[in-house]
Amino acid sequence: MKHATSRMLFAYWDAARGERASPERSEIEPGAIRHILADTFILEIGANGTAEFRLAGTRVCALFGRELKGQSFERLWPAHAGQEVCHSVEVVMDEAAGLVMGHVGATLEGLTINLEMLLLPLRYRGKTHALALGALSPMTIPAWFGLYPVSFLNMVSQRVIRTSWAPPSVHEKPAEQQRRFVVHHGGRA
Repeated sequence: MKHATSRMLFAYWDAARGERASPERSEIEPGAIRHILADTFILEIGANGTAEFRLAGTRVCALFGRELKGQSFERLWPAHAGQEVCHSVEVVMDEAAGLVMGHVGATLEGLTINLEMLLLPLRYRGKTHALALGALSPMTIPAWFGLYPVSFLNMVSQRVIRTSWAPPSVHEKPAEQQRRFVVHHGGRA
């Protein structure tokens, strides 16, 4: 992750999840990430795997020149990239892993902007595959930002962020059945 917003959001999400694969939506406190809220968003994942904006920060909306709430996430990319975008969301949900992507945003006037996107899974009332927390941040803010909306994104890179959480192996015995050598520190009476 190159952008400070992505690093801050990932660190907050990682601390909130603790030893679990992902945190609950109710555990995400906007006040705790107030300095990066303008660049963040939450996606709602539909039963068919489609994603739509549930919330979007002011700078994310300004980038595209419109309110994104209720709009399809795929709509940010050209139609031919829709399947790749859906696959990226599936990776985040199925693997309970983060995904960082590099994008180039383009306006109808031919202007471009380099962006970094981070997607992280969230649970909603215990349900996985429900929500994703994300950030979309410009690497630098050009002088034309806010005057000309970005019409579409082109993905130039992506990397899965593995976390230390891993589901227990089917061959692994429960912790109380495993034999371990334990040293208990104590004193003499």
